[in-house]
Amino acid sequence: MLIFCPSCNAPLPERFFRQPRVEGSCSTCGTKVAVTLFPALFRPAARIDPQSLTTAEGEATCFEHSSKRAVAVCNKCGRFLCALCEVEVAGQVWCPSCLIPANASGPIQALEQSRTLFDSIALALATFPALLFFYPSILTAPVVVYLAIRYWKRPSSMVPRGKWRFTVALIIVLVEISFIVFVIIALIIYQQGIRQPVAQK
Repeated sequence: MLIFCPSCNAPLPERFFRQPRVEGSCSTCGTKVAVTLFPALFRPAARIDPQSLTTAEGEATCFEHSSKRAVAVCNKCGRFLCALCEVEVAGQVWCPSCLIPANASGPIQALEQSRTLFDSIALALATFPALLFFYPSILTAPVVVYLAIRYWKRPSSMVPRGKWRFTVALIIVLVEISFIVFVIIALIIYQQGIRQPVAQK
């Protein structure tokens, strides 16, 4: 290992490489130099188990990445694939080499081309009845709660997006349900007040 002085470009003496950090002067020009080496150079080498080497040699490797262990086989061409290369298509495993030509000739029918946005549907069902006519929310509120519970953990879109639509829809629905319960209780109390006879003096 050679490290050169930044001033005169002369090689520094060997004493600069015996510790992780050494400060001193260049023996040629006298410039003060500080050398910091990687700590890994001073760590003892890890012991290698010969048994692990023989096991690694016997394992199949990926067709594309020779240093990675194969975890699957392409159902179209039979190539060994690592976890990075395997692509699941309709319950089968394909390699990138088989996927690219199939996709270039047209959309693959087995691949998902679109997805229903249940969170947007829930938000629309919670919002529009409350803005236009309040009474339909009696029917739409349970549907919104069902959609939020049923599809909360399901991927909502082809691209990642948050759960805020479900959250807002549930808050709106809870307000609507609370208002409906309040109106029903108020009507019951009002009806009972009308039916009570007026006390005679």
